[in-house]
Amino acid sequence: MQARTLGVISLGCNKNRVDSELALGVMKEHGWTPTSDPAQAQVILVNTCGFIGPAKEESINTILEMAAYKETGRCELLAVTGCLAQRYAEDLLREIPEIDLLLGVNQYDHLPEAVETALRERGRPVLQADPETFFEHERVLTTPAWTAYIRIGEGCSNRCTFCAIPLIRGPYRSRDREAILSEVRGFARQGVREHILVAQDTTRWGTDHGGHSQLPGLVRDCAAIEGVDWLRVLYCYPDETDERLLDAMAELPNVCPYLDLPVQHISDPILRRMRRRGDSGDIRRCLRLARERGLTLRTSLIVGFPGETEEQFRELIDFVEEAQFDRMGAFAYSAEEGTPAARLPDQIPEEVKQERLDRLMRLQASISRKKNQALVGSTLKVLVTDVSGSRALGRSEREAPESDGEIRFSCGRPVAPGSFVPVRITQAGTYDLSGVLEEVAP
Repeated sequence: MQARTLGVISLGCNKNRVDSELALGVMKEHGWTPTSDPAQAQVILVNTCGFIGPAKEESINTILEMAAYKETGRCELLAVTGCLAQRYAEDLLREIPEIDLLLGVNQYDHLPEAVETALRERGRPVLQADPETFFEHERVLTTPAWTAYIRIGEGCSNRCTFCAIPLIRGPYRSRDREAILSEVRGFARQGVREHILVAQDTTRWGTDHGGHSQLPGLVRDCAAIEGVDWLRVLYCYPDETDERLLDAMAELPNVCPYLDLPVQHISDPILRRMRRRGDSGDIRRCLRLARERGLTLRTSLIVGFPGETEEQFRELIDFVEEAQFDRMGAFAYSAEEGTPAARLPDQIPEEVKQERLDRLMRLQASISRKKNQALVGSTLKVLVTDVSGSRALGRSEREAPESDGEIRFSCGRPVAPGSFVPVRITQAGTYDLSGVLEEVAP
């Protein structure tokens, strides 16, 4: 009898990746064998992203691409889930008849039964998501064996005017502490060396019933688990990033001294229009405290928000020059259906948004190059991610996977992916570094 095979295509953010890994885990428990080759999959599941326009377009194109395997491969059922499915269920079913099963978010406990029903009855069932649920199950990792994302919260209650996430995934709720610690322990025993805490807003963890963020205590608890070589925290908000969290990042040897603080803008009128928590003073306070502790700083910014004047954009440019972020991502504002910002007056023309984005990224490129050049001659502890002969790739504590640069290095002895090695930096580019393997550990 031929194995029942499942192919999962995961799009969008790392929180979506966790959902895909949950889907693989629950389906594997019900007798389905994961495959990375969609041509060999009896069931193909596309986990979509619906955050901004380009992500929606990529999701739709991927659905249509996977539908072709009904003709060219083994595919008997095409399932679609995730944020786009949650938000546009009726539109997707109407416009893409190739979809056989559609689920929203947080419905993976129903996935095996829904797949069996769809295969048997050839209908087009749609499952409505319950945004309040938190599905716990063993996951099948789709990351390299040495890295895992640990989701500590779901949804978002910040209600930023530009963001559709609360409309899709509901209000914020913290994941249970013991469930988080149990997952970290399990992955550590499995050989995972880098554990990355993620949520839409990690610093909101533990605030569901009032009070301040409980993230600092969670970080210390996770770091104390045997086998956790690196613990990384992503997506912190300035108003809840306090000295307790920064001290944990700076003091604990296995917590990456890396602060990801998506501030979006620095102009107070823009921040108010975005409905961001806190103000420019909170942002500068947080950055000052982080710099005092020697943390690597990453942020993300939005240019061309409705009503942004040239003066306010200039204020943003001056701020980036002042802050000297080690890492930065920036985006041109995208008006998303159903969000308050899409209805604001004074929408900025696309060409103006793009011109501002280009100016900002040129500035950051020069800052990044200067920061990298300062590392030449230093020796960094590097997690090896790929090896080809005498050349290898890796990352230090300063680089998060997928979003930051890489370190290329030559090695005179064998090294294994997933191991830590000392690398002396010899060259610096705008975003990537080059070096040579050293014999003595840093």
